[in-house]
Amino acid sequence: MSRNIILLFFLSLVNFVFCEALLRHHEFFVKEASYTRLCETKSILTVNGQFPGPTLYVLKGDTIYVKVHNNGRYNITLHWHGVKQPRNPWSDGPEYITQCPIQPGDTFNYQIIFSMEVGTIWWHAHSDWSRATVHGAIVVHPEPGTHLPFPEPHQEVPIIFGEWWKEDVMQVLEEFVASGGAPRDSDAYTINGQPGDFYPCSSQDIFKLNVEYGKRYLLRMVNAAMNEVLFFAIANHSLTVVGADGSYTKPLTKEYVVIAPGQTLDCMFEANQVRPKGRYYMAARAYSPAATIPFDNATTTAILQYGGGGSVLTNTSPILPSLPYYNDTTAAFDFIASLRSLDPNLFPLNGHDTRIYSTVSINTFPCKNNSCAGPNGTRLAASMNNISFEYPSIDILRAYYYHINGVFGTQFPRVPPLYYNFTDSNLPVILRTPKHATKARVIEYNSIVEVIFQGTALVAGIDHPMHLHGFNFYIVGWGFGNFDENKDPMNYNLVDPPFRNTVLVPINGWAAIRFRAHNPGVWFLHCHLERHLTWGMDVVFIVKNGKRTQESMLPPPVHMPRC
Repeated sequence: MSRNIILLFFLSLVNFVFCEALLRHHEFFVKEASYTRLCETKSILTVNGQFPGPTLYVLKGDTIYVKVHNNGRYNITLHWHGVKQPRNPWSDGPEYITQCPIQPGDTFNYQIIFSMEVGTIWWHAHSDWSRATVHGAIVVHPEPGTHLPFPEPHQEVPIIFGEWWKEDVMQVLEEFVASGGAPRDSDAYTINGQPGDFYPCSSQDIFKLNVEYGKRYLLRMVNAAMNEVLFFAIANHSLTVVGADGSYTKPLTKEYVVIAPGQTLDCMFEANQVRPKGRYYMAARAYSPAATIPFDNATTTAILQYGGGGSVLTNTSPILPSLPYYNDTTAAFDFIASLRSLDPNLFPLNGHDTRIYSTVSINTFPCKNNSCAGPNGTRLAASMNNISFEYPSIDILRAYYYHINGVFGTQFPRVPPLYYNFTDSNLPVILRTPKHATKARVIEYNSIVEVIFQGTALVAGIDHPMHLHGFNFYIVGWGFGNFDENKDPMNYNLVDPPFRNTVLVPINGWAAIRFRAHNPGVWFLHCHLERHLTWGMDVVFIVKNGKRTQESMLPPPVHMPRC
């Protein structure tokens, strides 16, 4: 009897260890797969043949490992967007910032360390334009025994927005980089990989969500679109935001939401429509207020349906929600300004140790014989504080850790090189040309940092979703026009500002964030509009080690991708 008990205990232990290993260890095979959209079939880069890629489910505070096998044709890296990776920049992912890319045929094992994140975040490629199809959600559930600060949903549903080009996205990238102009617009927006009813050859595979009357549902939304901020709504259903960028928010109920590239939202809704067999569109379209910048003005749709399907349901025409107009800045920022953090502030917000005041601009470089496709024959670029970021040939983290000289400079300016009316529509052409450089800013450990992002009207004013790796930050203020350091801080929200990792800087306006630099390492800060990232609207923050071992970067893995 005792021998059988011991055997059962041993088998249970083996089974537990095996299950734990399965939960904590994942394998991603990056490979080409054929997908048909908009009546045409093409080969796209995927993870495990899936588009969007697999959703990762973890508990708050977990550490997991993802082994990436690059079976594709291009170099690849993966970034775990919204994961703080405490002391572990080695697995953060941006190419030539924290690692060299994983070359075709090679593998790399990412260690992903979760800490304070809870809710929805995501992962995506961070090399060239691969993230157009290489991305997926991460769902972080609270620790067992922890109560949610909102009603328990009947079902959780990932909703991932994307963009689709008929052409190979690498061809789109190579084309606009070679020409010096802007990239061609995408041919469709997608919800969970499907364009929806308003695109050709797309109705049959439209994403459908079956709901039951009286039940609550939690939409885990990710904007993986490459270049567009989106409005989203469900016909005849209100949305209650309960989380954003991996942290809880105070409940906010709206008829629509706004989500910028790089951002996530957790939105609850109740299936409260009494119409039998009712069908309602979930719809998204661009928010794009810049009159001179072309964009894809189509609408992507999915269907929310009561009654579980069937032929009667299929023949019922869905109701379309009313979305704000494309350039409705008031509607966009009415939503954004209403978000509030639920949890107490993690540090005092009534001061800062250092301020970095940076312009975020579209620029141009002169082209020989005015032969490029930018304005007046120039080459389009982008910058922060008039510096257009240049990628080095080896990663900055490796150069910093091993004291390799000549890879990057540390004097990214704390203020713009020239003050002028940044949002004036008639700025001198001479202001348009930035400098090429690979610059970083060194930050003292545990200091409180304020960053002011100042939009400009150079070339074309537009909104900029600015994403900081390794941290969430408090968005303490924003406004239109030029930031006034004497007046604007008086109106900061220091009580319950939203706690995010991506802030949308308004067109011809500014945004202010504050964070505590308690995560030593090399961390990327960039615009999450992919064309602006390509053009150089990027910088690197280097947070120094603290005095104790637990305040210092972890050592590098034994096997890093070769440069």
